Amino acid sequence: MKKSTPLALASTGLGIGVLLAVAVPLSASAHVSVTPAATAAGSYTVLTFAVPHGCDGSATTTIAIDIPDEIASVTPTVNPNWDVSKVMTPLATPSTSAHGEAATERVGQVVYTAKTPLADGYRDTFALSLQLPADAAGTTLDFPVLQTCETGSTNWNEVPADGADEDSVEHPAPAITVTEAVATEADGDPVSAADTASSDASGSVADAGSGSGSGDDVLARVLGIGGLVVGAVGVVIAVVATRRARTA
Repeated sequence: MKKSTPLALASTGLGIGVLLAVAVPLSASAHVSVTPAATAAGSYTVLTFAVPHGCDGSATTTIAIDIPDEIASVTPTVNPNWDVSKVMTPLATPSTSAHGEAATERVGQVVYTAKTPLADGYRDTFALSLQLPADAAGTTLDFPVLQTCETGSTNWNEVPADGADEDSVEHPAPAITVTEAVATEADGDPVSAADTASSDASGSVADAGSGSGSGDDVLARVLGIGGLVVGAVGVVIAVVATRRARTA
């Protein structure tokens, strides 16, 4: 039987580390996601949905985003590569808008249809402007997304069990956590406690907002570094094996 050389051991260890460092960040970004991950109750926000790949290699043709019942109004951002439409849903109880107008329906779904199918391996984003409900602090709002492709589709609508993270399900629905509104900006918009704390530390609320939804990236980097550490350990083992071979 041919024995592994120290150089082969080193190469194998380093190769495993590199694979882990690359594969982990890729897997962490494989889901349809939404940012920011948390925002203050009652505040106006822009939610950005990211689609990082197709359906098993097939190009994406349509993205349909379901809007939670708690959201009264949505303004989709125009994407030049897609046609956008709003699907209206009747309100169980008619309401009055901030301008005094009677409302009998709301936006139940926003649909983006590709002018040219988005090829697998390419990423695009879709932004929705909306106001979060003032009484939703401490809750999670799910935004199921149906991704239709030239061949097949993927329904990102699974909700993890209480206490579990999104990796516990195969196709997690994009979701945001609504935080407490503890202060107001000059224009009267609520600011969450997390944003306030970050603003105090950095001297800028804008700087605090730029870090929203980065938890997955941080985890991916940590695990990726762990992969490189595994590779380094492989190199150390190879060096030790070489020294033992020489002394023998």
